[in-house]
Amino acid sequence: MKRKTPLPECPVEVTLSMIGDKWKILIIRELSGGTRRFGELKKSVGQISQKVLTENLREMQADALVSRKAYAEVPPRVEYSLTELGMSLKPVLAALKKWGAAYKKASGR
Repeated sequence: MKRKTPLPECPVEVTLSMIGDKWKILIIRELSGGTRRFGELKKSVGQISQKVLTENLREMQADALVSRKAYAEVPPRVEYSLTELGMSLKPVLAALKKWGAAYKKASGR
């Protein structure tokens, strides 16, 4: 499965097209801690619907950020994890966390 739309020319736009969605960055945050099952992701990400989580995970698979492993069991078990490319976003996430903490402190909120 590959991305269907062409990538923008600007590298910042490329990054935002991959992780700029609110849910995608939260999914990456959760998966940066290790492999998660679908239900675990749904609970930990927050008020996300099953449909939206599924759509985001599929898009992230198409972008080679997330891998999906299905087990032939009853009931079915599916696990998601970050690919090597997805793991390379951890410093980006750390920078966002650092900036957010500094902003909260500076703004007094």
